[in-house]
Amino acid sequence: MAKVIVIGGGVAGMSAAHELVERGFQVEIYERNPKYVGGKARSVDVPGSNTIDPRLFLPGEHGFRFFPGFYKHVTDTMKRIPVGDGDSAFDNLVTTQDMMMAQSNAQPIVLPVDFPTSLKEVEQLFAAFQEFNAELSTEEIACFSGKIWQLMTSCRERFTAEYDSISWWDFTESGSKSLAYQRLLSGGLTRSLVACQAQTASTRTCGAILLQLLYLMMDPFTRDTDRVFNAPTNDAWLTPWYDYLIGEGVAYHHGAMVTGIQTEGGKISGITFEKDGVAGQAGTSADFYLLAAPVERAANLLNEAILQLDPSLKNIIKLAPNVEWMNGIQFYLNQEVNLNRGHTMYTGSNWALTSISQIQFWPDYDLTRRGNGKVVSILSVDISNWVDRGNFNHKAARDCTKDEIQKEVWAQLKQELNVGGVELLRDDMVETYYLDEDIEPTPAPMSAAMTARLSPLKQEKLNKVIELEPLLVNQCNTWSLRPNAYTGIQNLFLASDYVKTNTDLATMEGANEAARRAVNSILLASGSDEDYCEIWEMHTPLLLQALQAIDRKNFEKGLPWKEVL
Repeated sequence: MAKVIVIGGGVAGMSAAHELVERGFQVEIYERNPKYVGGKARSVDVPGSNTIDPRLFLPGEHGFRFFPGFYKHVTDTMKRIPVGDGDSAFDNLVTTQDMMMAQSNAQPIVLPVDFPTSLKEVEQLFAAFQEFNAELSTEEIACFSGKIWQLMTSCRERFTAEYDSISWWDFTESGSKSLAYQRLLSGGLTRSLVACQAQTASTRTCGAILLQLLYLMMDPFTRDTDRVFNAPTNDAWLTPWYDYLIGEGVAYHHGAMVTGIQTEGGKISGITFEKDGVAGQAGTSADFYLLAAPVERAANLLNEAILQLDPSLKNIIKLAPNVEWMNGIQFYLNQEVNLNRGHTMYTGSNWALTSISQIQFWPDYDLTRRGNGKVVSILSVDISNWVDRGNFNHKAARDCTKDEIQKEVWAQLKQELNVGGVELLRDDMVETYYLDEDIEPTPAPMSAAMTARLSPLKQEKLNKVIELEPLLVNQCNTWSLRPNAYTGIQNLFLASDYVKTNTDLATMEGANEAARRAVNSILLASGSDEDYCEIWEMHTPLLLQALQAIDRKNFEKGLPWKEVL
């Protein structure tokens, strides 16, 4: 039985372990987190929120989870995770109904997320169009529509060779458009959905993901454009997954931070790690090594000996700075607040906020004995822009204390939601909040007397926070830097969301697909006769395939895209 050492216990590492152990491999996972599994996908127990029952905590999270219908890889794995009574983790997914675009001093725009199948959804759709028409010029709507059509009818080769080097901002001609165009269409979509700046994000990635969402919304036979869990992520997915892997024989080393990868004889020979302050060494008997750590951590493990064996891995080091912050903050409210049956995007928020009212999707989740016993609903918010100044405190989120972040986020939410004389949010609703534990303050706090002696500029930098687990973003001209799941080292493989995949986005889906590609390479290297993991292509409607074929012929002739219909 071949043995595989997996470095990293996030979605990629767990996905790889799942596929490997089901194919008869011996698997060990080294995960730096001492308590949780699943990496950035995890939910957590909010510290100190178990005052009524020591076993029950309020649920916190790195950021809210959602699973678009075009996710095929990670949901296929979910179908093989038992959760009891014959159900799987996949059965814990429920669909949302709409998306709301909140805007200060105006009524929100509500759009059905699936093809309308009722009079109410048709009315929502037409009302949304009227709102867009009120804020955007006819020329702007025509421009953006034309750009979407160009993407729909462009061949894949053009996406890689041409669109990867064009920013989404330039492709959508945002520099010459109104603030409403930038807020509602080009800039807002990229910042809120994929945590990247339209000025630097690759059109290859932004365009492809937007198309997948549009195809789902236009399909009258699907109702899964947007799905969420019916409970906190750990309850609905990660804990049952961990239990399944352990039951299948996977060895999980918690709190083990891998500090080095050793080489000997032209291949990987072992790893070093630190656990509870004690250095250790392992893996000398392993046949294969799977690096499933995030890009910034993977880059730190690539020593000179590894780079000499495979110089192309230097590209991972070049990729490492291409990360942004996208972290969650949860507000625990003493009144029921269900903004809409889905996600909300705050178009006027300088911090690119998005949110979801969670309890409405968790029918069997009891809050009565969690926290102080007064919490009845949870508003979960993602902060996607940590560099622009806040709407009210005029500070970047990364330059704020945790309390300052909470106050500014709440103020931005109220600005967008309390319109038309309706007060949806009030300060007295908030019992407590939780900001993702990956946001840590630095440096150490100074006394008021010491702070007063500093210049205003230095004072502003005192409360800066750091992000321990940033998110990879696909900036222009980075596709060529991204590695395959296999390397030039015969027993080293890569499984993380920076690997080249059809998904082409730092998501749970991308991580799972990368893991499948790595496992397939291990199957080939080991000479195994087990079935390969299935890999799905991104969906393209049949009509568009024909138009893309025409564009492919033009592309092969060196011609630019041109409209054919």
